[in-house]
Amino acid sequence: MEEVLLGIDIGTSSCKVALFNERGAVLDQQTGSYNVYYPNEGWAEQDPNEWWTEVSKAIKVMLKRKKVDPAQIKGIGVDGQSWSAIPIDKNGTVLGNTPIWMDQRAQKICDEWNKKIGEEAFFKVSGNPFKPTYSLPKILWFKKHQPELFSNVNKFLQSNSYIVYKLTGKISQDKSQGYGLHCIDMRTGKYDQSMLEVLELSQSLFPEIYECHQIVGHTTEAIYLETGLPAGIPVVAGGLDAACGALGAGVISPGETQEQGGQAGGMSICIEEYKADPRLILSYHVVPNKWLLQGGTVGGAGVARWMLNSFCHLEKAAAKKNKTNQFYEMERSMKKIPAGSEGVIFLPYMAGERSPIWNPDAKGVYYGLDFTKEKEHLIRAGYEGVAFSLKHNLEVAESLGLEIKELRSIGGAANSLIWTQIKSDVTGKKIVVPSSDTATTLGAALLAGVAVGLYKDFEDAVEKTVSTQRVHDPDRSSEAVYSKLYSDYRLIYQQLKPVMTK
Repeated sequence: MEEVLLGIDIGTSSCKVALFNERGAVLDQQTGSYNVYYPNEGWAEQDPNEWWTEVSKAIKVMLKRKKVDPAQIKGIGVDGQSWSAIPIDKNGTVLGNTPIWMDQRAQKICDEWNKKIGEEAFFKVSGNPFKPTYSLPKILWFKKHQPELFSNVNKFLQSNSYIVYKLTGKISQDKSQGYGLHCIDMRTGKYDQSMLEVLELSQSLFPEIYECHQIVGHTTEAIYLETGLPAGIPVVAGGLDAACGALGAGVISPGETQEQGGQAGGMSICIEEYKADPRLILSYHVVPNKWLLQGGTVGGAGVARWMLNSFCHLEKAAAKKNKTNQFYEMERSMKKIPAGSEGVIFLPYMAGERSPIWNPDAKGVYYGLDFTKEKEHLIRAGYEGVAFSLKHNLEVAESLGLEIKELRSIGGAANSLIWTQIKSDVTGKKIVVPSSDTATTLGAALLAGVAVGLYKDFEDAVEKTVSTQRVHDPDRSSEAVYSKLYSDYRLIYQQLKPVMTK
């Protein structure tokens, strides 16, 4: 009987659940969607209970199709969005919604603590700036603004560790998500007692740290009715979605780089030595003894979705009439617009911006409009603006002496031929596209595959499962246009920064 792995991905707008065989082929998959709530300005939160509802429903629907016998499932891996702070009590009950990665409510908390002990103190321990989007400032926000809730917290969990808990009843903190907690030393991967004492936080609030491919527990009998999964399946700690995506794209050796085309954008460069820079993000890779130096941007595929819903109603109608994809119709309409969008520039800072500018007050901006410009200019400029934010992060990484020859692109945006080509042209990098839609879920599944011995190591797992769909080489004919516009893109933000600052 063929051995099968189950991968679960907790994204920002939806979850993905997929079954893979040993060769990484998708045997079946199912998705589920949930809400992002914006109760106050600068807030963005989700209900983890909705994640579990959709995950369990997706698994049950998938197993009912009977493409795979549940007895074939040898291991489960879970990945999730970054920087959650899920408060659970001693019974495992979620006490409140978790602020997600784009939430800015803890800005004043960060200002106070950075002034009190100095930004360099946080950076020395964690290798990351102390910013409101990370997990620890959100935990301190709960402590200050919701003391009754905080007093009942047993543990704070990450997105993937919450799903692991629901599957197994075991509480964990995987190593790759530890970068959101500035009380974890990013050199050792262990809790820093001195920082915990300074912050007046008990280590008891934080789970035991596991390697990402380490088995935390096994599926319980209690979840059979919810999911259809039998008891006893090994479940690993899992990890950060970007890190699992990097693994699923074959990024496991120093210098290899993953380009993220999900709701958020950015890149992840595999390194084998600790190298931190306050402009970027440093996390552990899900692969042992490796780190990822990341650029994480707010503008990713979410920009395309915003444009589609805001001013592409005709394209939506055309997709319904032609029975095509809505994004395909949107992109088809802009093909007449040349590289550079005839001077229209878009700053994709739609919920503030993360690396490398780290400005929660940054705003999305269109520049260069006049009476000759049409909707199609806005669409192409939106795509190019996201590519410019990617280039900005790559430039910072290369200034540290890292050599980046090619990008391995994953996520929904990687399915777009025109957008991937724009990114290649803007960055001047070759872009390789593996199985873009399933790379992140595959990476989660591969963690379980290594843990249960289906693969002898990570190199074996990648060799057997990761393949190339297509390759994009940069078109040098647009190099001069994009070089000028990128320079203007950087200048526009600098000029508008004082206006954006509250």
